[in-house]
Amino acid sequence: MITVARWRIVVVALATIFGILFTLPNLLPASMRESLPGFLPSKTLNLGLDLQGGSYLLYEVDVAALRQEKLVNLVEDTRTTLREAEIEFTGLGIVNGEVMVRITDPAKAPDAAKALRNTVGSALAGAAGGRDVTVSTAPDQRVRVAFVSQALDAQAAKAVEQSIEVIRRRIDELGTKEPDIRRQGTQRIMIAAPGESDPNKLRAIVGQTAKLTFQMVDETADVAQALQGRVPPGDMLLEGSEAGMPPIVVKRRVLVTGEMLTNANAGTNQQTNEWAVDFRFNGMGARRFGDATTQNVGKRFAIILDGKYISAPVINGPIQGGSGQITGNFTAESANNLAVLLRAGALPAPLKILEQRTVSAELGADAIRAGAVSLVIGAAAIIVFIVLAYGLFGVFAAIALVINVLLILGIMSMTQATLTFPGIAGLILTLAVAVDANVLIYERVRDEAHAGRTPIMALEHGYSRALVSIIDANITSAISAIIMFLVGSGPIRGFAWTLLIGVFTSVFTAVIITQLLIGWWFRATKPKSLPIE
Repeated sequence: MITVARWRIVVVALATIFGILFTLPNLLPASMRESLPGFLPSKTLNLGLDLQGGSYLLYEVDVAALRQEKLVNLVEDTRTTLREAEIEFTGLGIVNGEVMVRITDPAKAPDAAKALRNTVGSALAGAAGGRDVTVSTAPDQRVRVAFVSQALDAQAAKAVEQSIEVIRRRIDELGTKEPDIRRQGTQRIMIAAPGESDPNKLRAIVGQTAKLTFQMVDETADVAQALQGRVPPGDMLLEGSEAGMPPIVVKRRVLVTGEMLTNANAGTNQQTNEWAVDFRFNGMGARRFGDATTQNVGKRFAIILDGKYISAPVINGPIQGGSGQITGNFTAESANNLAVLLRAGALPAPLKILEQRTVSAELGADAIRAGAVSLVIGAAAIIVFIVLAYGLFGVFAAIALVINVLLILGIMSMTQATLTFPGIAGLILTLAVAVDANVLIYERVRDEAHAGRTPIMALEHGYSRALVSIIDANITSAISAIIMFLVGSGPIRGFAWTLLIGVFTSVFTAVIITQLLIGWWFRATKPKSLPIE
């Protein structure tokens, strides 16, 4: 086994060159990295929130608001179904978390219940009757429509998952590198954005629901009466998004939603040269928008964002082609922010901010210095120990240790992995584990030499028999690192990722590289005894 095979030399040389090339950009200033030739790597380590500084936000999904919205939609579905079935009703509304309606004709109550069972709600696996709502009759000609408990729980869980994806798309649009966005508990979402020093800017993008709808204005409604609480059935009163915009009454029926948008970009209005947002619908949205504008020429439709209308222009003619423009009192920044929100999609439910923290770059710099000092001290202590304990073989182990560090940093730079302060701890632990492998090998070689074997046989048996223990120990370490990475939070994942990379590089350097160095030494000196006997 102690041979100087050509393939070993090639593998070790390539690994060393790889480690140097991909680690070097981390030691160069930005100006020198930019001047490097294109074929050379220029990526550096991504520093985590605790090292680089940035913003930390903790949100909670407003499940209560989501359920209220679902109930309101259920009321409108009930209204539409009964009108299409030509069944007269009164008293439609929400009572104790359920939709209640009174059928005027007692004989039509069973027909109303049947029509609602066949129309409202959707399929839900595991629910009684296979649907997410139940329809039942009550005294006094009333019909009750309610969500089943499984449906409400499923909606809440789905809202959290969708919110995480929407938030991730929004932050990616900002260009923030390696944001850590994850679920905490059942309804909370944690966001760590390294390098983003303005949490208010992050909140403005992340926290806005950005639910866009297009709805017709009810020109027959009396706004004054609506302000006094007498809003016509099927209508809703809206305020403007800007101060001074008069309230309007719009139809609850939504013509087109923001979910049907395929693109949105900040632009300018060609007539007024003011900032606006250009948008384009998908095929379904384009057809529905075209049909709505064709049927309502001369009427106004409202562009509504998060319950407030942005504008309510008059439809001068059919708008075909699936594209349009949102105008308002936009600045360049607000138009771009709205475009970002529309491209990323709307949140399924409002978010409530629970915690906001900012980690300054100065604190991050202190953490980097502390981590670097601890790494240097730890590495120096390990090298001193291994050299004092094993002499020349300790020097070989120290060389392998340096290459190990280069490989870890090179792989993390190449993969753009995020280095956190716990990740530095993982790097120090990796060095200790790597030296531990050399200790196992050298002690086994020493035992074989004391047993009377020749130097070459002692080295052969020492490496082959210690290798089994080394592989077993590193497999368990790798399994632990994988589990921590999959189920842990941000700092734990940083520690686990560094440890996992270190498991593979440590086995390579502690076994392959030290074997090669000892093989060279043995071939050059042909010793009668080993320096560790």
